[in-house]
Amino acid sequence: MVWKNSTVKLRLHPTAEQAAAIDRTLECCRWLWNEMLSDEREFYFAADVHYIPTPARYKKGAPFLKEADSQALATVHTDLRRAFQRFFDHPERYGYPAFKRPGAKTAYTTYASSVSARLYCTREGVRLPKLGIVPATFHRRPPPDWKLKSATVSRTATGKYFCALLFEHPAAEPPEVQPEPGKTVGLNFSAQHFYADSDGNFAQLPEGIARTKKKLARRRRQLSRMERGSKNYQRQQQKVRLLYERLANQRMDFIHKESRRLADACDAVCVRGDDLQEISKKLQFGSASDSGFGKFRLCLGYKLARQGKPLVVIDRSCPTARTCHSCGFVREALPLGVRVWTCPACGAVLPREVNAAKNIRAQGLEQLRAGQQS
Repeated sequence: MVWKNSTVKLRLHPTAEQAAAIDRTLECCRWLWNEMLSDEREFYFAADVHYIPTPARYKKGAPFLKEADSQALATVHTDLRRAFQRFFDHPERYGYPAFKRPGAKTAYTTYASSVSARLYCTREGVRLPKLGIVPATFHRRPPPDWKLKSATVSRTATGKYFCALLFEHPAAEPPEVQPEPGKTVGLNFSAQHFYADSDGNFAQLPEGIARTKKKLARRRRQLSRMERGSKNYQRQQQKVRLLYERLANQRMDFIHKESRRLADACDAVCVRGDDLQEISKKLQFGSASDSGFGKFRLCLGYKLARQGKPLVVIDRSCPTARTCHSCGFVREALPLGVRVWTCPACGAVLPREVNAAKNIRAQGLEQLRAGQQS
């Protein structure tokens, strides 16, 4: 038995006073982040030392900070330190911490206390510091043996409020599954579809996503012709934000359902560690990052792990598309426009994406065998 963390996300329905208090806390956290970052830069330029002042230093000069939850302000200090640490450790992956502009997607985190009951769930909603009991919609209730650790309150661009509750709970380790070749599948990212698997099947994004994209493009064209700052502009801007939110929800719904289907049906899934940003640069139309395939890999990974099944990630430099899965012949080059090619060695007709998925599966099975032998 081990202890694991799970998150339950709620839709909050705050009163007008509670919504105003959440907005003040979010603005306090944004203001504090910018002040800390500005002072850190001044300290570095003056003394060549990285130093981030604590929130207590700012409360005397900014009394409005006392209206916000102290745990939320302390979290801002922790998050900024972590942002600098990530930048120092991996500058090629993480940029220098930036200032936060007003109106950006914002959130704050508060923690449960072992001394006082400042954070807990009720039948009607969730009790939050400085807010009291906020009405909420539970899509599922946490079991009674789960221990509440923290709550992250967020506000979307459309003005909706959510709360992500982090629980710690005991969980049994799932038995490790020994993958069978017949129940192992390889997936290859497809810009035209979503992915192609090693069995020759293609995953298609729902038609509703395409309809939402067309509607969003039309609303954006209408917005571009309106006078910026006018009431019509603001109303149209809200319609655009709602469509962006709907598009994100449709994409996440598809990702969760498809990753669940694969996790239940397969013993192992093999994918390639593609850099979607690099792929987007090579595409003439569309974006690989916009498809959500990166999020799909993450969701598929943890859903497989919960069942004791592996997600095998092969090297992105492996020439899966230009290697014949029948005889192993490797072409020197394969332009993106070539969707089907014939192997000069064995004469096999190879659809580009399905052939790549079969090679990904073969490479993944080799990695699994090598891991079992070692």
